[in-house]
Amino acid sequence: MWGSHCFYLGVFLRLCLSSFLVLTAFFVQADNRILTLGTGGVTGLYYPAGGAICRLVNLNREKHGMHCALRSTLGSVANIQDVISGDLDLGVAEAGQLESGFKGRGVFSQPAPNLRTLVGLFPEYISILARRDSGIRSFADLKHKRVNIGTKGGSQRVTLDILMKARGWQQSDFSHYEALAPAEQANALCDNRIDATLYVVGHPSGAIKEAIRDCNSQLVGLEKRDAQVLVKFSHHYQVLTLPGSTYSTHQADVLTAGVNAILFTRADLPDDAAYAIVQSLFEQFAHFQTLHPAFSGLKAESMAQVPLAAPLHPGARRYFKEQGWLK
Repeated sequence: MWGSHCFYLGVFLRLCLSSFLVLTAFFVQADNRILTLGTGGVTGLYYPAGGAICRLVNLNREKHGMHCALRSTLGSVANIQDVISGDLDLGVAEAGQLESGFKGRGVFSQPAPNLRTLVGLFPEYISILARRDSGIRSFADLKHKRVNIGTKGGSQRVTLDILMKARGWQQSDFSHYEALAPAEQANALCDNRIDATLYVVGHPSGAIKEAIRDCNSQLVGLEKRDAQVLVKFSHHYQVLTLPGSTYSTHQADVLTAGVNAILFTRADLPDDAAYAIVQSLFEQFAHFQTLHPAFSGLKAESMAQVPLAAPLHPGARRYFKEQGWLK
């Protein structure tokens, strides 16, 4: 009799253990659906933008079972390359570079038809920061100066190459050049190692604010011909004016060109995951707007309707249509 009880008890315990393992596996799998998001240097705007998005996604984790993990990178070009290769699931990039990645032009040797847009973020400005004692008053004055050209493959380098090519310049036309990461550039200006550097950045930018405040630096503009070069390169660029009052009462308004930053992914991201990401952003949009001054003036509907540099992901499209932002 005791042996029979032990047999049935053993069967019962094995069934319980089996059920426990199945349920555990289910919840572990749901909780371990990790999405990596590539941003930029910690002093730029991509990093706090990505951090804000991951924060909102993770606040909704009980609803969708995903965890968003932030990664600091070299920026647009690196993010596009790493999303294409599968090293990242999501990335932030400027629309002009995202379109180049999708079409396979510029630094991208082959088209990447699997790139997909999730949502537009904020406008970025081509921003030239120069020491006041350098004599630089516009982009044309960079010739024969000490200039940071940005890291190889980065958006700074790509943008500068487009502008230089239009003017027939070579790197040898600078008296000295360095290839600095964004986090190093303000210090290089302060230390008088360079006269100028070019950022592609949303405003206000902590790095630019620091350099203007501490390094006797100022923003200088593109000439109209330079801005038109970028507009011709990609319809995602437009001629813009950056208000000098963003940083200082002593800073003049600056003529430049701008382009939208885009949150993007691949076509193989499941529709429910894409839907949950944009849902997490817009259901907590008031919170998002408080996470950085650059987000405060953004409008949800406009972010859903940015010109597409890569096709819109079906999961994002479904959410935007439900909100009445897209037909």
